[in-house]
Amino acid sequence: MTAPLPQKRLLGKIYIKSTLVVETGLHIGGGEGKLDIGGIDKLVVREPITGHPYLPGSSIKGKLRSILERFLNKPLNRESGGVWRYESDDLLDGYTEIKQKDNQSPLLVFYQGSQTCEVSRLFGATGKDCWLKKADADTYGLPYSEQVKKIKQSSNRGIVDETGEEYVKAKGRNHPARLIVRDSHLQDKSIKKLEKIDTGLFMTERKFENGLDRITSAATPRQFERVPKGATFDLEIVYTVEVEDKEQVKTDIENIALALAILEDDALGGHGSRGYGKIKLIDFVFDYHKYNLTKGSGRIVKKSTPEFQDTSELLTQLDTRDSELQKLLFGDAAQTTAVTK
Repeated sequence: MTAPLPQKRLLGKIYIKSTLVVETGLHIGGGEGKLDIGGIDKLVVREPITGHPYLPGSSIKGKLRSILERFLNKPLNRESGGVWRYESDDLLDGYTEIKQKDNQSPLLVFYQGSQTCEVSRLFGATGKDCWLKKADADTYGLPYSEQVKKIKQSSNRGIVDETGEEYVKAKGRNHPARLIVRDSHLQDKSIKKLEKIDTGLFMTERKFENGLDRITSAATPRQFERVPKGATFDLEIVYTVEVEDKEQVKTDIENIALALAILEDDALGGHGSRGYGKIKLIDFVFDYHKYNLTKGSGRIVKKSTPEFQDTSELLTQLDTRDSELQKLLFGDAAQTTAVTK
């Protein structure tokens, strides 16, 4: 039987709130369009009750994760539907076994355990059969196959070598995400503006494109629905504080801020290489709900920062000792409000 893991503590929640401004037409798909002549080929995702376009939290979170994976140079070790990504197969360091064609020996790709991996710590990880050190598997009571391999690490790969350490194949464990990314909905002022536009579509625009045959030059027209430039959405990201290690929390918040800043240089949604999905993030506010201060009082203590203008100011705040954001995360000097539950 696997040894039980200790329960993760819940010390607080850090809310990162911002306004997301669409700077070029943005498309996050909601499915195929109708087959009517002149109909839209690719629709945007919409709220079922109001019909307003919105930005799914899953799309934003997936983009932030892929950015951070690349920024931290994580190896690709997990494939799904022909798409490769990085994932921690267990809480502890180990190797992912990747089968190859033509009866070649499987590849062993090193991954960092989700207890210490900066990506998996934030975004979560799904356990999978993997190669763990036999000593670790024994220590934590993890069931494993009788097969033993001696493995040495070389860069991001594992090499079977008699001088290596003993590894066994075990069932990897999941790691829940610390990060919540909410669906982003249109701001009221943006709803009023979009309701007035006349494009033949409700609060969106159509973008005509042509696919050209490189031999015959025959054009295949298509239409994409996009959220227009100037639309603004409320962005909310929630980070769960599980440890009292302030440096770890600071690293996590810095990685979130870096991913948001890089997102501005990249694109959100589909077809970014064709000019879609440029966004800007402004008016950041941080709220910290500290639960570890509520013992016996029945209160949640809320701490808030002033508004930060953009991602540049946000990164400066994170890098400046005794800034308002540093005080919020690690001190007691920020504005404090006690809320009775």
